[in-house]
Amino acid sequence: MSAWRLVRNRVLVTVHEGLFRASRGRLGSRIVGMDVIMITTVGARSQRRRRTMLTVPVRDRGSLVLVASNGGNPREPDWCANLRVHPEVEVTEHGRTTTMVANVLPSQERARLWPQVVSVYGGYAAYQERSPREIPLVRLTRR
Repeated sequence: MSAWRLVRNRVLVTVHEGLFRASRGRLGSRIVGMDVIMITTVGARSQRRRRTMLTVPVRDRGSLVLVASNGGNPREPDWCANLRVHPEVEVTEHGRTTTMVANVLPSQERARLWPQVVSVYGGYAAYQERSPREIPLVRLTRR
């Protein structure tokens, strides 16, 4: 990816995140057909609160399903590593913040949901193809 595209993408993400935060999730809450949420995790090592904006491609049995793709990077995203250690997260969506509990889905449950995830956004299939790891799915449920 060119340096210009990287800068442009970073600017777009920063503007989107600023809009989302300022409106507490009322604005900027959908992108490419998926809901957008902000999760606040506790750092696995630092113990500091970390905010991350994520898309929700699937809702299943009253829970939110997230994709820990990291764009197909071989390394798991930091937010996923954080919730493995501290599974209680804050979720901001549509102007409300709630506490939820995260768990990484076992392979069998992932296999059931993966086709739904890819049908919503085909880019996840491309991420999986270029990643040496199985991209985890994470379920967020209300406490």
